[in-house]
Amino acid sequence: MYAQPVTNMKEAKWQKVLYERQPFPDNYVDRRFLEELRKNIYARKYQYWAVVFESSVVVQQLCSVCVFVVIWWYMDEGLLAPQWLFGTGLASSLIGYVLFDLIDGGEGRKKSGRTRWADLKSALVFITFTYGFSPVLKTLTESVSTDTIYAMSVFMLLGHLIFFDYGANAAIVSSTLSLNMAIFASVCLASRLPRSLHAFIMVTFAIQIFALWPMLQKKLKACTPRSYMGVTLLFAFSALGGLLSISAVGAFLFALLLVSISCLCPFYLIRLQLFKENIHGPWDEAEIKEDLSRQKPHLDVTWGCRCAASVLWVSTKVQRFPRMILSSGQL
Repeated sequence: MYAQPVTNMKEAKWQKVLYERQPFPDNYVDRRFLEELRKNIYARKYQYWAVVFESSVVVQQLCSVCVFVVIWWYMDEGLLAPQWLFGTGLASSLIGYVLFDLIDGGEGRKKSGRTRWADLKSALVFITFTYGFSPVLKTLTESVSTDTIYAMSVFMLLGHLIFFDYGANAAIVSSTLSLNMAIFASVCLASRLPRSLHAFIMVTFAIQIFALWPMLQKKLKACTPRSYMGVTLLFAFSALGGLLSISAVGAFLFALLLVSISCLCPFYLIRLQLFKENIHGPWDEAEIKEDLSRQKPHLDVTWGCRCAASVLWVSTKVQRFPRMILSSGQL
């Protein structure tokens, strides 16, 4: 419905301006108002396999949490020797370090200015301090009940998954918070292992799988997408195999979760795009697209000269003002 004009002036034509007086009320719009209506101007069109590829980051992190919990269960049950886990993790870290350097081509090292000797010293300092504080980590939560430890670990791992950087530009993303929550969960679970050596190796493994492993995966995804998908599938099957050795029902549910995230969610995302309707028109707020920082230099110089001349003129008048008063005899 359109508002009617105050006076019946058929010859008057409404204009969308504010600087001219018109014989129309303020809320009046003519029938051309909706001609500028546009829908889904900035809507993104997704491809199914591209969305499946991007969802692999979520799959990777879910599998990392699953592998961490499986390894902890094996150590808690005495089915996995801590020396074997430490040796395997150390060898995997060395292979990943060399692979990361080969894929990166040394560019990241040149930008950061770090050397291999500096990386080796950092690793040795971390291992030494973690091993020295492992008895403290083992007895840190003795006064806390086991059920509370398990509940805190579950909430911390869920928070790690929520705040992890999956590549989305969102306010909720915090890589530091995500990593800290994962380490806190590993410390809580490590305190329930039989010996301090188990706690040391468990915290070291948590650093490897929650801090170093995502860095290598991100580099593989950016440089070699096919290798990244192959590693993702292999890692997912490994996590499912480890979980299957503990609980068949848990492995089945976890497999359903991975399939839902990697296959069903992309399908529904693309399907729901058909029902998306974002309207744009003359009622939208104006956006200033001019970049004032890219103005020509001579304009800034001219403006500066004018300002300096104005300041000089004002200061001259201020200095002459007392003299004018004295000459007029008012003081």
